[in-house]
Amino acid sequence: MFRFLTAGESHGPCLTVIIEGLPAHLPLDVEAVNAQLRRRQGGYGRGGRMKIERDQIEVLSGVRFGQTMGGPVTLRIENRDWVNWRERMSVAPVEAEIEPVTRVRPGHADLTGALKYGLDDVREVIERASSRETAARVAVGAVCAQLLAQFGVAIHSHVIAVGGVGYPPDAEPDVAQPDFWARVEASEMRCADADLTQRMIARILEGKRAGDTCGGVFEVIATGVPAGLGGYSQWDRRLSARIAQALMSIPSAKGVEIGGGFGLAALPGSQVHDVVRYEGGPDGRGWRHLTNHAGGVEGGISNGEPIVARVAVKPIPTLAHPLPSADARTGENIEQTRYERSDVCVVPAAGVVGEAMLAIALTDAWIEKFGGDSLSEQRRNVEGYLATLRREADSARVVE
Repeated sequence: MFRFLTAGESHGPCLTVIIEGLPAHLPLDVEAVNAQLRRRQGGYGRGGRMKIERDQIEVLSGVRFGQTMGGPVTLRIENRDWVNWRERMSVAPVEAEIEPVTRVRPGHADLTGALKYGLDDVREVIERASSRETAARVAVGAVCAQLLAQFGVAIHSHVIAVGGVGYPPDAEPDVAQPDFWARVEASEMRCADADLTQRMIARILEGKRAGDTCGGVFEVIATGVPAGLGGYSQWDRRLSARIAQALMSIPSAKGVEIGGGFGLAALPGSQVHDVVRYEGGPDGRGWRHLTNHAGGVEGGISNGEPIVARVAVKPIPTLAHPLPSADARTGENIEQTRYERSDVCVVPAAGVVGEAMLAIALTDAWIEKFGGDSLSEQRRNVEGYLATLRREADSARVVE
């Protein structure tokens, strides 16, 4: 069983995460985790907070001599901005009178959180609902990605559109090009198309000058995933459902589609379903599909093709020219809510969080399928399963 918990506030001392269920003897590369945290802080359109934080993990438990020990792994990420918030976010009561935040921001969790928890100081909502929490999840996803990489699974993301500027609807970027992902990582927008990158930047600048924000769409892809993860026996075991939940948990995510997604609804079945083929023998690739409209998942189970998902990210709701709103304490309608430091566009960073969440969802299904208390035991289980898939199919062809 794999699970994790995050804790911490946006302006508290730190973010903390506990990961349980990792096999023993998994090499843990701390710098590789830190590299993912840096990627999350990048991308054109990020705000001033990214200039303050220098996210990196401190391993507090579960690792010895660079390898997991089988017990819970605890990670800590320092909030450097905490020094400016010690009094306002003090655990103990303070003598100073701290001005409460009462004006709610449309589009945030401010109002819903205040109503749910009976709070009249919205600061107590802001701190935990903040996207700052995703730094902890990126750390978890980076650890999960290291486990999956042991078996040849790789996860990438790229930006498809920002503020209505993006690839044409029928475009299919050739992600199989050798340098595609290198071009993505070199782009400020995490977009492989250099011309499109500049147009996206121009769109963000346009929004910034208007005191507005931009949303968009990113795509996340996992390659090397074998057939057999997930299940159709219960609704919550379906891999597609687990992936969708993981990606929808990203702040500002408002839609998820897997494979052809909504576009498939307008097509006849003959143009939608992926034809199956089997290539046997020592040089064959085994089971494959001629297309991948299903996005790597059929019947709630991975089918061996790349897992492809896209996420619609709404514009950041904190605006430099704030919208009308209301006061949570008094109920007074106001012409303008407050402005709190924020980004203009987070789509490139959201893609990095999407990679982490996909890695987490796949790791959960992976450990469920293959088990193993140590990496070597899990490896034997994986190799045995994959050999069985090929052996049984080849045997069937011989019988025919």
